Amino acid sequence: MVSFYDTRRREIVPFEPLVESQVSMYVCGPTVYDDPHVGHARTALTFDMIRRYLQWRGFEVTFVSNITDIDDNIINRAFETGTTEPELAARYEQVYVDQMDRFGIARPDHRPHATEYVAEMLDFIGDLVERGAAYAIEGKGVYFSVAAHDRYGDLIGRTPEELREGAGARVEVDVEKVDPLDFALWKAAKPGEPVWDSPWGPGRPGWHIECVAMATDLLGEAFDIHGGGDDLAFPHHQNEVAEAEGADLGFARHWIHGAMLNVNGEKMAKSLGNFTTLSDLLDAFEPQVLRLLMLQTHYRTVMELSDDALAGAAGALDRLRAWHRRASAAGLDPAATPDADAVARFTAAMDDDFGTPAGLAVVFDLVREANAALDGGAIERAATAHATVCDLASALGLVLASDDQASDDALAAEVEKLLAERDEARMAKDFASADRIRDELADRGIVLEDTPGGTIWRKP
Repeated sequence: MVSFYDTRRREIVPFEPLVESQVSMYVCGPTVYDDPHVGHARTALTFDMIRRYLQWRGFEVTFVSNITDIDDNIINRAFETGTTEPELAARYEQVYVDQMDRFGIARPDHRPHATEYVAEMLDFIGDLVERGAAYAIEGKGVYFSVAAHDRYGDLIGRTPEELREGAGARVEVDVEKVDPLDFALWKAAKPGEPVWDSPWGPGRPGWHIECVAMATDLLGEAFDIHGGGDDLAFPHHQNEVAEAEGADLGFARHWIHGAMLNVNGEKMAKSLGNFTTLSDLLDAFEPQVLRLLMLQTHYRTVMELSDDALAGAAGALDRLRAWHRRASAAGLDPAATPDADAVARFTAAMDDDFGTPAGLAVVFDLVREANAALDGGAIERAATAHATVCDLASALGLVLASDDQASDDALAAEVEKLLAERDEARMAKDFASADRIRDELADRGIVLEDTPGGTIWRKP
């Protein structure tokens, strides 16, 4: 059974969806005012992995991820650049979509925009006001009353008193609020800002109400999984919980949060000069290298991004592809029946809180076994191992074929032919010819490794 760490329960729990064999999943998307950075990529990869694995396990997944296309950052950036908020948001949304496509992140089934849901947000706010869970401040807007939610803070395991006292509470200071933790549902209009009409005067929605309106409209009043980066757990996700439960909605049954990353040992931040855009990183490294690197770290563990780590992931990806080229040249059937034992080990690893490091270990063990089987002439065993590698790699979104598979296949066939000629030369003690073939391959960037089971080749 699939199990994972539920942030709100603070333990690993078995996953039992609301509807058998179906998963409803909402993941907070970007606020589109700048180029996506590698932190965005890690969050996207985390939930892309979860989605793909659940599908591999036989679930039908409905995946929703939104676009926040109105907020303070968008307003400020539009003013700075002399453009309008809709133009700025549309431009950076397209950049985000293009970069996620390039990174190999599957597109969501639904990608709602906050500005499309203002009417639903107004209805929701009105309901909260009627229930006494929200109040208006003249000239300021409408605020949610934290006192109306007796479990406020439980998503992150803290009490309201601790949140008020903590330096990291991240709340808007306003002496007119009843409680410092109360947060905006509707913000009164300011000069030059986009506005919508409301029963409380012209203004715009607060950030937290957006996701509640979009998630419940597309997935229903109760759904299976809500996810995002762990930087969103407070205040954003905690405030979503308060809003939804203040309106007596079931909302998310499970909460999953992915960890952030460090760049060369430091938390990524523009102020530190290590702010890496996804575009720059994908210009320097193939997207699959970054995917493999991220999968090598458990999604709830802070990931280290460095040149050495990227180089290591590039080498690991090359080993996978070297085997794939060799298997293709040998005519091994990728659709052969997978190895049941290896599949079971992979499934056990992934069912335990989406344990990608242990899952990858199963894949690389199979590659070593497959190479040894082919070296020893055990074609059927090599084919079984190869089919299993292909199946498990697909579950993780890893592409074994390079961008130019036809060229790779032709190269593999040529190299295997030359290696056969080299083996014949060595058997005949024609070491000059054997060395000539090695040198010829080296000149073409092919590295040979002579092992007891035969010669293995790879492209560095």
